[in-house]
Amino acid sequence: MGTGESAQPTSGGVLRPGDTGAEVTELQLRLAQLNLYSGKATGHYDQKTEDAVRTYQLARGIVTDESGVYGAATRASLESETTEP
Repeated sequence: MGTGESAQPTSGGVLRPGDTGAEVTELQLRLAQLNLYSGKATGHYDQKTEDAVRTYQLARGIVTDESGVYGAATRASLESETTEP
């Protein structure tokens, strides 16, 4: 039963600041593989994570996703460059 909030899909969902969970941890670990995220993977999409995603998007010329938001284009690009943690 729901809590009123929609659950994130297990894969392929959009992640944005404020989100938490295993997918955010995976995102942080993938960003760390490219030296864009340092420190402990917390599973919290905080400012540090948002900044790392934004830096990645700028470096790769990804403009179809909102800046700092881990959308489909950003996910496809990052997953093609990194290995699953």
